Amino acid sequence: MLCFFKKRRMVNFCPQCGQRVEASFNFCAFCGARLPAEEEAMQITPTSSMKGLNQEDQEQLPRSPAKKKAEILPDKGNASSAVKWSWSPSVSPTKSPKAKAKPSYRSPRKDRSATVRPLPEGEILTDLNNKQWKLGKLLSEGDYGLMYEAMCASEACRSQRKYSLKLDCKDGRLFNEQNFMQRAAKKATVEKWKKQHAVPLLGIPNCVGFGLHNSNYRFLVFSYLGRSLQSILDDCANKMTEKAALQLAVRLVDVLEFLHENEYTHGNISAQHIYVNPADLAAITLADYCFAFRYSPGGKHVPECEGSRTPHEGTIEFISIDSHKGAAPSRRSDLESLGYCLVKWLCRCLPWSEDLDCPCVVMQKKERYKADVIKSPSLSFDWKSNPEALKSYLLQVMSLEYEEKPDYEELRTVLRRPLELMRTSAYDSVDLKVVP
Repeated sequence: MLCFFKKRRMVNFCPQCGQRVEASFNFCAFCGARLPAEEEAMQITPTSSMKGLNQEDQEQLPRSPAKKKAEILPDKGNASSAVKWSWSPSVSPTKSPKAKAKPSYRSPRKDRSATVRPLPEGEILTDLNNKQWKLGKLLSEGDYGLMYEAMCASEACRSQRKYSLKLDCKDGRLFNEQNFMQRAAKKATVEKWKKQHAVPLLGIPNCVGFGLHNSNYRFLVFSYLGRSLQSILDDCANKMTEKAALQLAVRLVDVLEFLHENEYTHGNISAQHIYVNPADLAAITLADYCFAFRYSPGGKHVPECEGSRTPHEGTIEFISIDSHKGAAPSRRSDLESLGYCLVKWLCRCLPWSEDLDCPCVVMQKKERYKADVIKSPSLSFDWKSNPEALKSYLLQVMSLEYEEKPDYEELRTVLRRPLELMRTSAYDSVDLKVVP
């Protein structure tokens, strides 16, 4: 069935990438796609991501949001603070490659606002397929949602399997994650990719349900994810062995190659968003796709354009320089963030770890670090103590151009080599001590 809307834009989100946009925009600030003009007819064909939506959920689709001010949500004990912004059209996009004057990357105003209110243990949530889920204990609270244990409460479910349920306010970033899961991370797509690339395990979460609750909350249900890597590191004073770091690196490069081949970037990689199943330490998952971005809609890479998005968006300690400057995250951005994570896991700190309240200072230190890695590696932070594999990884990643396709196989080869000397595989149980 085809639906036609004329004279005005009925839904204020990009039909290409699903991101919310201002009603006055002609182009999407996230993927660069042209938005339907007010005078044009907008034709919408129901896709798999829209099937099963009941009337209530269709009414909850994002509409034109009021202009919001930047705000920092309180950090609930996370290792790194995350900054939440709303993009403002008052920042004029600046082409970065040959720009003569650098745009102003202002630090966010530190407005405090309440995060999503937790629901009580035992509450029943019903997804769009009328499947019921019973909330278990609250596992973690973040700036972009709450993570619960959950059980299937429908009569047809007889197993006592645990699931992970992510809860956020109805109009929060979880809508973006839901859109990504339906577009690019279906189970059949993941299994096909694993077979084509001869990969035994791929850390993409398996979404088994989603819906709205009490018209105030949006939720996603996943096969059980386990514990966040950050919570595991907190238990062991942030210490990680070289073996564990290299195993995780190979597994995450696999995930990023899958995402990038499916036209998306993750945009916010950190230990808080990596999950380890205590019952199976080979089960590693990169989750939390609230910042997922379709960098290559239809196979065409978005141009590098500083100021086209909110500056400093994501987990400040690990986001890429591109994200600091308000440019859309590209493939190099994800790999750069992973590099920062590896340095943090092995060295226990980064040169900017004490400056997280000043995003502009963090950006400047990252630029200096990147320049040192490329031109004078021996002068870069803690270079001598870094494993050779990490040095090679950083040299390759930091040299990438914005639209350049990374050599994923070469990166994996560099990271696997020391694991082979240790007589282990990246797909074995990860060398972590995890308490259930």
